[in-house]
Amino acid sequence: MDRIQFFPHTPLIPAKKQTVVSTERQSFRDALAEAGQVLKISKHAQQRLQERNIHINDEQWAVIGQKIVEAKQKGVRDSLVITDEAALIVSAVNQTVITAMHREEAQSQLFTNINGAIII
Repeated sequence: MDRIQFFPHTPLIPAKKQTVVSTERQSFRDALAEAGQVLKISKHAQQRLQERNIHINDEQWAVIGQKIVEAKQKGVRDSLVITDEAALIVSAVNQTVITAMHREEAQSQLFTNINGAIII
């Protein structure tokens, strides 16, 4: 009769596959996703743009949207955005233009509850 030897061993448990995503990579992914989002214009801001005959072209809107994404990443909640023609108050949190006025009007205004400024 053949002898069978048993060796004590610990059972092999397959290791769980872990995916590690670095903070930098995740932030970059978030930025790309957010950059694809369109900047929204509130009803109030749309009325102000029309009433004051303020025209912002698609290229400028794209730059504003990109800067708002950057501002949001830096912790900005509400920002004053100044262009050649207009001054906008934009919520970086929900990427929405809250109000708009001509740049000349903005010179005499006091802006409160903003924690960032973007000059384009």
